[in-house]
Amino acid sequence: MIVRTLEECQNSERRVVAENGNWESVRMLLRDDNMGFSFHITTIFANTDTHIHYKNHLESVYCVSGEGEIQTTADGKTYQIKPGTLYVLDKHDEHQLRANKGVDMVMACVFNPPLTGMEVHDKDGVYPAAE
Repeated sequence: MIVRTLEECQNSERRVVAENGNWESVRMLLRDDNMGFSFHITTIFANTDTHIHYKNHLESVYCVSGEGEIQTTADGKTYQIKPGTLYVLDKHDEHQLRANKGVDMVMACVFNPPLTGMEVHDKDGVYPAAE
């Protein structure tokens, strides 16, 4: 059995902060845990706009708190995000994620394949492929 608290993960190398300061991700469950997915609590900071394109991963995201929007690049559709909203990037959807309501968004995220823990977005918004 694996038991971890958010607090202990926040105070460890499991807390990763974006170089541009737009987000932080507390990676509570990772590839080395051998569950077949990873689980993260990610904060998207207020008044930020982040380009993301997970070419190598599928992700589902549940909004715990805060408000913002996601806009898909392929068709320009915009979806409002608020507590209780789930969105799923089931087609490796390229998008912009905005916390534009003046408040941080806290998100619970699941990745498949699981992340190793230190990934950050490259210049194209991509996490590297699993080795």
